[in-house]
Amino acid sequence: MADNQSDTKVASSNTIGQIIGRFIAAAVILAITAFFTPGFTINNIWSLIIATIALTLIDYLIVRFTGLHASPFGKGFVGFVLAAITLYVTQYFVAGYSISWIAAIIGALIYGIVDYFLPGEHSM
Repeated sequence: MADNQSDTKVASSNTIGQIIGRFIAAAVILAITAFFTPGFTINNIWSLIIATIALTLIDYLIVRFTGLHASPFGKGFVGFVLAAITLYVTQYFVAGYSISWIAAIIGALIYGIVDYFLPGEHSM
């Protein structure tokens, strides 16, 4: 019985660690994408954090209701378009985050490239 409880504690702390790790990776990917994409700006760290949360929630809702992932390379053209739309729509929910349509398209491409090269399982 004691082994079962310790396994549960390890699994729950491991899950929390994974969530935090994915969140940090997503924030780093978003920051790199904003840095290299002309027309895409994130004003400060708080805007980056809130944008990462907003992108994660928007992606979750898309997956929940449609079954499609907003992954630029993982789901082909549909995923690429969803990633661009998700990047663009986020500006309406986050102060200090601005992006144009062209920047959203370029940003989805850069996001996909950076996401591909960083280790771990994470998505927009």
